[in-house]
Amino acid sequence: MERLTKILLLVSRLIIGATFIFSGFVKMIDPVGTSIKFQDYFEAMHLGFLVPNALVFAILLACVEFLLGVNVLLALSPRHTSWYVLIFMSFMTLLTLYLALGNPVSDCGCFGDAVKLTNWQTFGKNIVLMAFTLFYFYYRQNIPYLYHEHFHWLPSLITFVFGVAVVLHCYFHLPIIDFLPYKLGTNIQKGMEIPAGAAADVYETTFIYQKGGEKKEFTLQNYPANDTTWHFVEQKSVLKTKGYEPPIHDFSLLDKTTGEDITDVVLQDTSFTFLLISPKLEKAVDAHIDQINNIYDYSQDKGYKFYCMTSSVNSEIENWINATGAEYPFTLTDETALKTIIRANPGMVLLKNGTVVGKWNSGDIPDEKAMSEYITKVNNGTVLKETDPNVSIIWKAFIGYGLILALLLAFEKTVMAMIDAVKRFFSFKNKAKKKEEVVHDPHENPADYKELDS
Repeated sequence: MERLTKILLLVSRLIIGATFIFSGFVKMIDPVGTSIKFQDYFEAMHLGFLVPNALVFAILLACVEFLLGVNVLLALSPRHTSWYVLIFMSFMTLLTLYLALGNPVSDCGCFGDAVKLTNWQTFGKNIVLMAFTLFYFYYRQNIPYLYHEHFHWLPSLITFVFGVAVVLHCYFHLPIIDFLPYKLGTNIQKGMEIPAGAAADVYETTFIYQKGGEKKEFTLQNYPANDTTWHFVEQKSVLKTKGYEPPIHDFSLLDKTTGEDITDVVLQDTSFTFLLISPKLEKAVDAHIDQINNIYDYSQDKGYKFYCMTSSVNSEIENWINATGAEYPFTLTDETALKTIIRANPGMVLLKNGTVVGKWNSGDIPDEKAMSEYITKVNNGTVLKETDPNVSIIWKAFIGYGLILALLLAFEKTVMAMIDAVKRFFSFKNKAKKKEEVVHDPHENPADYKELDS
Protein backbone atom coordinates (compact mmCIF):
# COMPACT_ATOMS: atom_id res chain seq x y z
CA MET A 1 0.00 0.00 0.00
CA GLU A 2 2.85 2.36 0.82
CA ARG A 3 4.42 1.71 -2.56
CA LEU A 4 1.10 2.45 -4.32
CA THR A 5 0.74 5.70 -2.35
CA LYS A 6 4.20 6.81 -3.42
CA ILE A 7 3.41 6.07 -7.06
CA LEU A 8 0.09 7.92 -6.94
CA LEU A 9 1.71 10.84 -5.15
CA LEU A 10 4.39 11.05 -7.84
CA VAL A 11 1.76 10.84 -10.59
CA SER A 12 -0.29 13.57 -8.88
CA ARG A 13 2.74 15.83 -8.66
CA LEU A 14 3.62 15.24 -12.31
CA ILE A 15 0.09 15.98 -13.54
CA ILE A 16 -0.42 19.05 -11.32
CA GLY A 17 3.06 20.41 -11.98
CA ALA A 18 2.93 19.89 -15.75
CA THR A 19 -0.55 21.43 -16.01
CA PHE A 20 0.39 24.49 -13.97
CA ILE A 21 3.67 24.98 -15.84
CA PHE A 22 1.99 24.69 -19.25
CA SER A 23 -0.89 26.97 -18.22
CA GLY A 24 1.52 29.54 -16.81
CA PHE A 25 3.89 29.29 -19.78
CA VAL A 26 1.26 29.98 -22.47
CA LYS A 27 0.11 32.99 -20.44
CA MET A 28 3.67 34.22 -19.85
CA ILE A 29 4.51 34.31 -23.55
CA ASP A 30 1.28 36.15 -24.41
CA PRO A 31 0.64 38.67 -21.62
CA VAL A 32 -1.41 40.94 -23.90
CA GLY A 33 -3.74 38.07 -24.82
CA THR A 34 -4.11 37.12 -21.15
CA SER A 35 -4.92 40.73 -20.23
CA ILE A 36 -7.61 40.79 -22.95
CA LYS A 37 -9.19 37.72 -21.38
CA PHE A 38 -9.11 39.41 -17.96
CA GLN A 39 -10.88 42.40 -19.50
CA ASP A 40 -13.59 40.05 -20.83
CA TYR A 41 -14.03 38.60 -17.34
CA PHE A 42 -14.19 41.99 -15.64
CA GLU A 43 -16.73 43.35 -18.11
CA ALA A 44 -18.89 40.20 -17.94
CA MET A 45 -18.91 40.34 -14.12
CA HIS A 46 -19.56 44.10 -14.02
CA LEU A 47 -16.12 44.84 -12.54
CA GLY A 48 -15.20 47.49 -15.04
CA PHE A 49 -13.11 49.42 -12.50
CA LEU A 50 -10.54 46.59 -12.66
CA VAL A 51 -10.08 46.76 -16.45
CA PRO A 52 -7.14 49.24 -16.29
CA ASN A 53 -5.25 46.73 -14.12
CA ALA A 54 -5.87 43.75 -16.42
CA LEU A 55 -2.22 43.55 -17.52
CA VAL A 56 -0.99 43.46 -13.91
CA PHE A 57 -3.39 40.61 -13.13
CA ALA A 58 -2.26 38.81 -16.29
CA ILE A 59 1.43 39.01 -15.33
CA LEU A 60 0.81 37.90 -11.74
CA LEU A 61 -1.41 34.97 -12.73
CA ALA A 62 1.05 33.71 -15.34
CA CYS A 63 4.05 33.90 -13.00
CA VAL A 64 2.21 32.42 -10.01
CA GLU A 65 0.92 29.46 -12.04
CA PHE A 66 4.39 28.79 -13.45
CA LEU A 67 5.94 29.10 -9.97
CA LEU A 68 3.43 26.73 -8.37
CA GLY A 69 3.99 24.18 -11.13
CA VAL A 70 7.77 24.27 -10.65
CA ASN A 71 7.39 24.08 -6.87
CA VAL A 72 5.17 21.01 -7.14
CA LEU A 73 7.51 19.22 -9.57
CA LEU A 74 10.70 20.03 -7.63
CA ALA A 75 9.10 19.49 -4.20
CA LEU A 76 9.86 23.04 -3.10
CA SER A 77 8.21 23.93 0.23
CA PRO A 78 5.57 21.20 -0.24
CA ARG A 79 3.73 22.05 2.99
CA HIS A 80 3.14 25.64 1.90
CA THR A 81 2.84 24.90 -1.83
CA SER A 82 0.14 22.27 -1.22
CA TRP A 83 -1.96 24.88 0.57
CA TYR A 84 -1.49 27.42 -2.22
CA VAL A 85 -2.39 24.87 -4.90
CA LEU A 86 -5.47 23.73 -2.95
CA ILE A 87 -6.72 27.30 -2.51
CA PHE A 88 -5.98 28.13 -6.15
CA MET A 89 -7.76 25.04 -7.48
CA SER A 90 -10.75 25.52 -5.16
CA PHE A 91 -11.24 29.05 -6.46
CA MET A 92 -10.75 28.07 -10.10
CA THR A 93 -13.11 25.09 -9.85
CA LEU A 94 -15.89 27.27 -8.44
CA LEU A 95 -15.18 29.96 -11.03
CA THR A 96 -15.33 27.54 -13.94
CA LEU A 97 -18.59 26.07 -12.58
CA TYR A 98 -20.03 29.59 -12.64
CA LEU A 99 -18.73 30.04 -16.21
CA ALA A 100 -20.20 26.71 -17.31
CA LEU A 101 -23.63 27.52 -15.87
CA GLY A 102 -23.85 31.18 -16.85
CA ASN A 103 -21.57 31.26 -19.91
CA PRO A 104 -20.64 34.96 -19.51
CA VAL A 105 -17.52 34.34 -21.65
CA SER A 106 -17.26 31.63 -24.27
CA ASP A 107 -13.64 30.65 -23.58
CA CYS A 108 -12.10 30.58 -20.09
CA GLY A 109 -8.60 31.21 -21.46
CA CYS A 110 -6.95 28.81 -19.01
CA PHE A 111 -4.53 27.64 -21.71
CA GLY A 112 -4.46 30.91 -23.65
CA ASP A 113 -4.79 30.51 -27.41
CA ALA A 114 -2.76 27.28 -27.36
CA VAL A 115 -5.67 25.00 -26.40
CA LYS A 116 -9.29 26.08 -26.71
CA LEU A 117 -11.76 24.50 -24.28
CA THR A 118 -15.44 25.07 -23.74
CA ASN A 119 -16.52 26.15 -20.28
CA TRP A 120 -17.89 22.69 -19.45
CA GLN A 121 -14.68 21.04 -20.68
CA THR A 122 -12.69 23.41 -18.47
CA PHE A 123 -14.84 22.60 -15.45
CA GLY A 124 -14.40 18.86 -16.10
CA LYS A 125 -10.64 19.35 -16.38
CA ASN A 126 -10.60 21.18 -13.05
CA ILE A 127 -12.62 18.43 -11.34
CA VAL A 128 -10.01 15.85 -12.40
CA LEU A 129 -7.17 18.15 -11.41
CA MET A 130 -8.86 18.84 -8.07
CA ALA A 131 -8.89 15.12 -7.30
CA PHE A 132 -5.11 14.93 -7.80
CA THR A 133 -4.73 18.13 -5.77
CA LEU A 134 -6.60 16.67 -2.80
CA PHE A 135 -4.43 13.54 -2.90
CA TYR A 136 -1.29 15.67 -3.14
CA PHE A 137 -2.47 17.84 -0.24
CA TYR A 138 -3.39 14.89 2.01
CA TYR A 139 0.01 13.20 1.58
CA ARG A 140 2.09 16.38 1.51
CA GLN A 141 4.07 15.21 4.56
CA ASN A 142 5.33 12.19 2.58
CA ILE A 143 6.93 14.20 -0.24
CA PRO A 144 10.72 13.72 -0.28
CA TYR A 145 12.77 16.90 -0.56
CA LEU A 146 14.90 17.42 -3.64
CA TYR A 147 16.66 20.49 -2.24
CA HIS A 148 17.57 21.13 1.38
CA GLU A 149 14.46 22.30 3.26
CA HIS A 150 16.12 25.60 4.30
CA PHE A 151 17.16 26.22 0.69
CA HIS A 152 13.77 26.14 -1.07
CA TRP A 153 13.29 29.90 -1.15
CA LEU A 154 16.18 30.47 -3.59
CA PRO A 155 15.00 28.30 -6.55
CA SER A 156 11.47 29.63 -5.99
CA LEU A 157 12.73 33.21 -6.11
CA ILE A 158 14.76 32.50 -9.24
CA THR A 159 11.69 30.92 -10.88
CA PHE A 160 9.47 33.91 -10.14
CA VAL A 161 12.04 36.44 -11.35
CA PHE A 162 12.58 34.37 -14.49
CA GLY A 163 8.83 34.30 -15.14
CA VAL A 164 8.51 38.06 -14.79
CA ALA A 165 11.47 38.56 -17.16
CA VAL A 166 9.89 36.30 -19.83
CA VAL A 167 6.53 38.08 -19.53
CA LEU A 168 8.08 41.53 -19.89
CA HIS A 169 10.21 40.44 -22.86
CA CYS A 170 7.18 39.04 -24.69
CA TYR A 171 5.16 42.15 -23.84
CA PHE A 172 7.70 44.56 -25.32
CA HIS A 173 8.29 42.32 -28.35
CA LEU A 174 5.90 39.54 -29.47
CA PRO A 175 4.99 36.06 -28.16
CA ILE A 176 7.87 33.64 -28.76
CA ILE A 177 5.31 31.07 -29.91
CA ASP A 178 2.47 32.48 -31.99
CA PHE A 179 -0.77 30.57 -31.40
CA LEU A 180 -2.85 33.18 -33.23
CA PRO A 181 -4.56 32.46 -36.59
CA TYR A 182 -2.26 35.00 -38.28
CA LYS A 183 1.10 33.42 -37.48
CA LEU A 184 3.97 33.60 -39.96
CA GLY A 185 3.34 31.58 -43.11
CA THR A 186 -0.47 31.77 -42.84
CA ASN A 187 -2.39 32.48 -46.02
CA ILE A 188 -5.32 34.61 -44.90
CA GLN A 189 -7.61 33.66 -47.78
CA LYS A 190 -7.15 29.95 -47.09
CA GLY A 191 -7.71 30.60 -43.41
CA MET A 192 -11.14 32.02 -44.23
CA GLU A 193 -12.25 29.08 -46.37
CA ILE A 194 -14.90 26.63 -45.17
CA PRO A 195 -14.13 23.04 -46.23
CA ALA A 196 -16.69 21.21 -48.33
CA GLY A 197 -19.05 19.17 -46.19
CA ALA A 198 -18.20 21.09 -42.99
CA ALA A 199 -20.97 21.21 -40.41
CA ALA A 200 -23.06 24.37 -40.50
CA ASP A 201 -24.64 26.20 -37.57
CA VAL A 202 -27.96 24.71 -36.50
CA TYR A 203 -30.61 27.16 -35.35
CA GLU A 204 -33.99 26.57 -33.76
CA THR A 205 -36.45 29.02 -35.27
CA THR A 206 -39.73 29.95 -33.61
CA PHE A 207 -42.51 32.21 -34.85
CA ILE A 208 -44.69 34.30 -32.59
CA TYR A 209 -48.24 34.89 -33.77
CA GLN A 210 -51.05 36.78 -32.13
CA LYS A 211 -54.76 36.01 -32.17
CA GLY A 212 -56.96 38.44 -30.34
CA GLY A 213 -55.03 39.23 -27.17
CA GLU A 214 -53.20 35.89 -27.14
CA LYS A 215 -49.60 35.39 -28.27
CA LYS A 216 -48.31 31.93 -29.07
CA GLU A 217 -45.01 30.44 -30.30
CA PHE A 218 -44.94 28.08 -33.30
CA THR A 219 -42.23 26.08 -35.05
CA LEU A 220 -41.63 25.62 -38.77
CA GLN A 221 -43.71 22.46 -38.59
CA ASN A 222 -46.88 23.85 -37.02
CA TYR A 223 -47.05 27.59 -37.63
CA PRO A 224 -50.47 28.77 -38.93
CA ALA A 225 -49.48 29.43 -42.52
CA ASN A 226 -53.02 29.41 -43.93
CA ASP A 227 -54.92 30.61 -40.88
CA THR A 228 -55.60 34.31 -41.39
CA THR A 229 -56.95 34.69 -37.87
CA TRP A 230 -53.38 34.58 -36.56
CA HIS A 231 -51.18 37.61 -37.16
CA PHE A 232 -47.38 37.35 -37.34
CA VAL A 233 -45.54 39.28 -34.58
CA GLU A 234 -41.87 38.30 -34.69
CA GLN A 235 -39.37 35.54 -35.42
CA LYS A 236 -36.70 34.20 -33.04
CA SER A 237 -33.66 32.11 -33.94
CA VAL A 238 -31.55 30.41 -31.26
CA LEU A 239 -28.23 28.73 -32.02
CA LYS A 240 -28.51 25.09 -30.93
CA THR A 241 -25.36 23.58 -32.43
CA LYS A 242 -22.24 25.48 -33.41
CA GLY A 243 -20.96 24.52 -36.84
CA TYR A 244 -17.48 24.81 -38.33
CA GLU A 245 -15.91 28.23 -37.96
CA PRO A 246 -12.78 28.95 -40.01
CA PRO A 247 -9.71 30.11 -38.07
CA ILE A 248 -9.96 33.52 -39.76
CA HIS A 249 -13.51 34.82 -40.11
CA ASP A 250 -13.45 38.56 -39.43
CA PHE A 251 -10.59 39.97 -41.54
CA SER A 252 -11.68 43.00 -43.58
CA LEU A 253 -10.44 46.42 -44.64
CA LEU A 254 -12.90 49.25 -45.24
CA ASP A 255 -11.28 52.32 -46.76
CA LYS A 256 -11.88 55.24 -44.41
CA THR A 257 -12.01 57.84 -47.19
CA THR A 258 -14.13 56.09 -49.84
CA GLY A 259 -15.95 53.54 -47.70
CA GLU A 260 -14.91 50.85 -50.19
CA ASP A 261 -14.18 47.28 -49.07
CA ILE A 262 -10.60 46.67 -50.25
CA THR A 263 -10.08 43.29 -48.53
CA ASP A 264 -9.76 41.32 -51.77
CA VAL A 265 -7.50 43.99 -53.31
CA VAL A 266 -5.05 43.58 -50.43
CA LEU A 267 -5.19 39.79 -50.19
CA GLN A 268 -4.79 39.27 -53.94
CA ASP A 269 -1.85 41.63 -54.29
CA THR A 270 1.11 39.58 -55.55
CA SER A 271 3.54 42.22 -54.30
CA PHE A 272 4.15 43.32 -50.70
CA THR A 273 1.66 45.13 -48.46
CA PHE A 274 2.51 46.72 -45.12
CA LEU A 275 -0.26 46.76 -42.52
CA LEU A 276 0.15 48.99 -39.49
CA ILE A 277 -2.16 47.48 -36.85
CA SER A 278 -3.63 49.63 -34.08
CA PRO A 279 -6.87 48.49 -32.41
CA LYS A 280 -7.18 51.90 -30.77
CA LEU A 281 -4.97 54.77 -31.93
CA GLU A 282 -5.70 56.72 -28.76
CA LYS A 283 -4.02 53.93 -26.75
CA ALA A 284 -1.16 53.28 -29.18
CA VAL A 285 2.49 53.66 -28.18
CA ASP A 286 3.97 56.52 -30.20
CA ALA A 287 7.62 56.06 -29.25
CA HIS A 288 8.57 54.66 -32.68
CA ILE A 289 6.57 56.90 -34.99
CA ASP A 290 9.64 58.03 -36.94
CA GLN A 291 10.50 54.44 -37.85
CA ILE A 292 6.92 53.75 -38.93
CA ASN A 293 6.91 56.85 -41.12
CA ASN A 294 10.27 55.82 -42.59
CA ILE A 295 8.87 52.42 -43.57
CA TYR A 296 5.90 54.16 -45.16
CA ASP A 297 8.30 56.30 -47.23
CA TYR A 298 10.24 53.13 -48.09
CA SER A 299 7.04 51.39 -49.25
CA GLN A 300 6.21 54.34 -51.50
CA ASP A 301 9.68 54.29 -53.05
CA LYS A 302 9.39 50.57 -53.78
CA GLY A 303 5.78 50.70 -54.98
CA TYR A 304 4.39 48.63 -52.08
CA LYS A 305 1.00 49.27 -50.50
CA PHE A 306 0.75 50.55 -46.93
CA TYR A 307 -2.41 50.79 -44.80
CA CYS A 308 -3.12 51.52 -41.16
CA MET A 309 -5.86 49.21 -39.84
CA THR A 310 -7.76 50.59 -36.85
CA SER A 311 -11.15 50.63 -35.17
CA SER A 312 -10.77 54.21 -33.92
CA VAL A 313 -13.34 56.85 -34.81
CA ASN A 314 -12.55 59.67 -37.27
CA SER A 315 -11.70 62.19 -34.56
CA GLU A 316 -9.06 59.90 -33.06
CA ILE A 317 -7.62 59.19 -36.50
CA GLU A 318 -7.31 62.93 -37.11
CA ASN A 319 -5.61 63.36 -33.73
CA TRP A 320 -3.12 60.64 -34.67
CA ILE A 321 -2.39 62.27 -38.02
CA ASN A 322 -1.82 65.66 -36.39
CA ALA A 323 0.41 64.20 -33.67
CA THR A 324 2.52 61.93 -35.87
CA GLY A 325 2.47 63.49 -39.32
CA ALA A 326 1.05 60.25 -40.76
CA GLU A 327 0.49 60.34 -44.52
CA TYR A 328 -0.58 56.73 -45.00
CA PRO A 329 -4.22 55.74 -45.70
CA PHE A 330 -6.45 54.34 -42.95
CA THR A 331 -8.86 51.44 -43.06
CA LEU A 332 -11.56 50.52 -40.54
CA THR A 333 -11.60 47.02 -39.01
CA ASP A 334 -13.21 45.34 -36.03
CA GLU A 335 -11.22 45.90 -32.81
CA THR A 336 -11.31 42.25 -31.75
CA ALA A 337 -10.01 41.15 -35.14
CA LEU A 338 -7.09 43.57 -34.88
CA LYS A 339 -6.15 42.25 -31.43
CA THR A 340 -6.15 38.76 -32.94
CA ILE A 341 -3.81 39.68 -35.78
CA ILE A 342 -0.90 40.86 -33.61
CA ARG A 343 -0.28 41.40 -29.88
CA ALA A 344 0.96 44.98 -30.18
CA ASN A 345 -0.46 48.47 -30.43
CA PRO A 346 0.85 49.44 -32.84
CA GLY A 347 2.35 46.47 -34.61
CA MET A 348 3.28 45.87 -38.22
CA VAL A 349 2.40 42.94 -40.49
CA LEU A 350 3.92 42.31 -43.90
CA LEU A 351 1.83 40.45 -46.49
CA LYS A 352 2.74 38.97 -49.82
CA ASN A 353 0.02 37.46 -51.98
CA GLY A 354 -2.24 37.30 -48.91
CA THR A 355 0.35 35.40 -46.82
CA VAL A 356 1.80 36.70 -43.56
CA VAL A 357 5.56 36.94 -44.12
CA GLY A 358 6.52 39.37 -41.34
CA LYS A 359 5.30 40.52 -37.90
CA TRP A 360 6.91 43.10 -35.61
CA ASN A 361 6.11 45.05 -32.51
CA SER A 362 6.60 48.75 -33.23
CA GLY A 363 9.91 48.75 -31.35
CA ASP A 364 11.29 45.91 -33.50
CA ILE A 365 10.41 47.25 -36.97
CA PRO A 366 13.56 47.02 -39.14
CA ASP A 367 15.05 50.14 -40.71
CA GLU A 368 14.97 50.59 -44.49
CA LYS A 369 18.20 48.68 -45.12
CA ALA A 370 17.24 45.78 -42.87
CA MET A 371 13.75 45.71 -44.38
CA SER A 372 15.21 45.46 -47.90
CA GLU A 373 17.34 42.53 -46.78
CA TYR A 374 14.32 40.93 -45.13
CA ILE A 375 12.19 41.27 -48.29
CA THR A 376 15.03 39.76 -50.34
CA LYS A 377 15.00 36.75 -48.02
CA VAL A 378 11.21 36.49 -48.40
CA ASN A 379 11.58 36.42 -52.17
CA ASN A 380 14.24 33.73 -51.82
CA GLY A 381 11.95 31.68 -49.57
CA THR A 382 14.37 31.57 -46.64
CA VAL A 383 12.92 34.03 -44.11
CA LEU A 384 10.35 31.68 -42.58
CA LYS A 385 13.10 29.13 -41.90
CA GLU A 386 15.10 31.54 -39.80
CA THR A 387 14.78 32.07 -36.05
CA ASP A 388 13.71 35.44 -34.71
CA PRO A 389 16.53 36.80 -32.48
CA ASN A 390 13.98 37.64 -29.78
CA VAL A 391 12.76 34.05 -29.78
CA SER A 392 16.27 32.62 -29.54
CA ILE A 393 16.98 34.92 -26.58
CA ILE A 394 14.08 33.47 -24.61
CA TRP A 395 14.94 29.85 -25.40
CA LYS A 396 18.53 30.51 -24.31
CA ALA A 397 17.10 32.05 -21.14
CA PHE A 398 15.07 28.88 -20.51
CA ILE A 399 18.18 26.76 -20.94
CA GLY A 400 20.09 29.06 -18.61
CA TYR A 401 17.28 28.91 -16.06
CA GLY A 402 17.33 25.11 -16.11
CA LEU A 403 21.13 25.05 -15.76
CA ILE A 404 20.97 27.40 -12.77
CA LEU A 405 18.48 25.12 -10.99
CA ALA A 406 20.65 22.09 -11.82
CA LEU A 407 23.81 23.81 -10.54
CA LEU A 408 22.02 24.83 -7.37
CA LEU A 409 21.10 21.21 -6.80
CA ALA A 410 24.60 19.97 -7.61
CA PHE A 411 26.40 22.50 -5.42
CA GLU A 412 23.70 22.87 -2.81
CA LYS A 413 26.02 22.28 0.16
CA THR A 414 28.55 24.79 -1.15
CA VAL A 415 25.88 27.43 -1.70
CA MET A 416 24.38 26.76 1.74
CA ALA A 417 27.83 27.14 3.31
CA MET A 418 28.30 30.47 1.49
CA ILE A 419 24.90 31.72 2.67
CA ASP A 420 25.69 30.65 6.26
CA ALA A 421 29.07 32.42 6.04
CA VAL A 422 27.36 35.63 4.91
CA LYS A 423 24.84 35.31 7.73
CA ARG A 424 27.62 34.75 10.29
CA PHE A 425 29.54 37.74 8.93
CA PHE A 426 26.62 40.10 9.34
CA SER A 427 25.75 38.54 12.68
CA PHE A 428 29.34 39.15 13.85
CA LYS A 429 29.20 42.78 12.69
CA ASN A 430 25.92 43.33 14.51
CA LYS A 431 27.30 41.84 17.72
CA ALA A 432 30.47 43.96 17.47
CA LYS A 433 28.39 47.08 16.93
CA LYS A 434 26.21 46.32 19.94
CA LYS A 435 29.30 45.65 22.08
CA GLU A 436 30.79 48.98 21.01
CA GLU A 437 27.57 50.77 21.90
CA VAL A 438 27.58 49.16 25.35
CA VAL A 439 31.17 50.25 26.09
CA HIS A 440 30.46 53.89 25.20
CA ASP A 441 27.13 54.09 26.96
CA PRO A 442 27.66 56.60 29.81
CA HIS A 443 25.00 54.91 31.89
CA GLU A 444 27.01 51.69 31.83
CA ASN A 445 30.39 53.29 32.65
CA PRO A 446 31.13 53.30 36.44
CA ALA A 447 33.41 56.33 36.13
CA ASP A 448 30.54 58.31 34.68
CA TYR A 449 28.34 57.28 37.56
CA LYS A 450 30.95 58.62 40.06
CA GLU A 451 31.10 61.90 38.13
CA LEU A 452 27.35 62.22 38.27
CA ASP A 453 27.31 61.42 42.01
CA SER A 454 29.86 64.15 42.70
